[in-house]
Amino acid sequence: MIDLSLYQAFVLAAVILVIVPGPDMAFIITMGVGGGPLAGFSAALGVAAGLAVHAVAAILGFAAIFAVAPLLYDVIRWAGAVYLVYLAVKTYLERNETTLTAPASEPGRVDRWVAFRKAAVVNLLNPKVILFNAAFLPQFVNPELGNVPGQFLILGLTLVVIDLMIDGVIGLAAGRAGQWLRRSRRIIKALNVATAAVFVGLALRLMLVRD
Repeated sequence: MIDLSLYQAFVLAAVILVIVPGPDMAFIITMGVGGGPLAGFSAALGVAAGLAVHAVAAILGFAAIFAVAPLLYDVIRWAGAVYLVYLAVKTYLERNETTLTAPASEPGRVDRWVAFRKAAVVNLLNPKVILFNAAFLPQFVNPELGNVPGQFLILGLTLVVIDLMIDGVIGLAAGRAGQWLRRSRRIIKALNVATAAVFVGLALRLMLVRD
């Protein structure tokens, strides 16, 4: 069903691509530092869930739809940027709170669902990920073996697993570092301001980097 030599090359390429820092990793680290290990890991789960949806979208030909209707691409891209700006403003206004995901009256509480949801939404509202999957996955598909959708599915699931294994560890590590940093109220405030800046930076990248 799948070309093993191509699959081995895909696994190696996927590991390298996931390790290279990017917007998703920046978001996971930010959530981990602000909310703790479980928040960081939950954010990694959210990104992995988003990647799974993008892989299915690539199989269904969403990239081709973007090519025919470029306005749809821009609508999704700007929606993602607006959501990131919203997160930035919200985080800055709540900069004195104990964590990024819990009110100051509940110190130490980390809402893992919030971290998961934010990461998933940010990933899903990035149409570049759909285009990337559409360009990357077909290189490792062998049509001569048949069942092309099945090959795409295996590759997509493999990418999700690799991403979760690497980003999950990074999210947990960022959370551990954040627990130490959050011992100081002044550092907490600085972390939240820095987080808002990261969200703004990601929004600008999404808006300005068209290709």
